Amino acid sequence: VEGEIAQVSGDGAYDKYKCYETAHQRGIKTTIPPRKNAVIRQHGNCKALPHPRDENLRRIRKIGRKKWKHESGYHRRSLSVCAAFRRKTTMFRLKVLFGGKLRRRSFDNQAVELFIQCAMQEPHDTEW
Repeated sequence: VEGEIAQVSGDGAYDKYKCYETAHQRGIKTTIPPRKNAVIRQHGNCKALPHPRDENLRRIRKIGRKKWKHESGYHRRSLSVCAAFRRKTTMFRLKVLFGGKLRRRSFDNQAVELFIQCAMQEPHDTEW
């Protein structure tokens, strides 16, 4: 992604150390709720800098998951999902109409395939 990104939010599926590390390397704040059974990997008495995931987990344990979502800005993700609902339904329609897989092998041909699929569903856009 081009440009400056201040924060990235994702659901529990993105609760992976690799996601946190990639965002941290780019100076991006991560607001990903740890799984319910998550454990702290790096304890406070460790000499290394605290891991952002562990910090999120500590904060959730201290103030609760609901308050953490508001404090961290994660709740804005839920609000943006409402605005993005139209895009999500568009993806759903694409998958229903054309299947969940692309048939072309090369990236360029896949892009053309998707472009054609989008163009084919365009007239139906107002009916849904």
